[in-house]
Amino acid sequence: MNRKNKTLFMVQFAVLLAIEAIFCFTPLGSLPAIGPIVATLGMIPVIITALSLGTKAGTAMGAFAGLFSFLVWTFMPPTPISAFVFTPFYSFGEFSGNFGSILICFIPRILVGTVAGASHKTFSRLFSEKSILRFSLSAALGSLTNTFLVMGGIWLFFGDQYATLAGDVMLKIIGLTIFNKRYT
Repeated sequence: MNRKNKTLFMVQFAVLLAIEAIFCFTPLGSLPAIGPIVATLGMIPVIITALSLGTKAGTAMGAFAGLFSFLVWTFMPPTPISAFVFTPFYSFGEFSGNFGSILICFIPRILVGTVAGASHKTFSRLFSEKSILRFSLSAALGSLTNTFLVMGGIWLFFGDQYATLAGDVMLKIIGLTIFNKRYT
């Protein structure tokens, strides 16, 4: 990669990182969903990075998204009732985060960039250069990666605690969130 291309790459990455920070640190990136669940737009810059700059850059942007999410949920949680699932440094009554919180906060976001970038590369062999289907499928797979891994992590690491907070509808809330994400 020559100097001009490196500079262009760094500028594009920096602009997308700035957008990621805006989505993570301002209300612009959070949408209320169902109950204590918050839908995030923070995966959009991760996916765009993966599709335009490659899998490694998308994975790196996902790591930044995880770090930003960790900071937000630790210091200024959008919904304090569920912050403990994203950070071990937050408690809500008798419920506290743990190592599973770190996994939920980082792993899904990192894998969004990896899955979107890798699927885009794979689909590039199947579809034409400018195929909207290639980009759409890759973006959808990246987004679903975050949804399924976050919701699955909450169920795996905090199922009983989350059910106590959300009542008997915990699995319905997670299921509806995944269903809603898949078809919107």
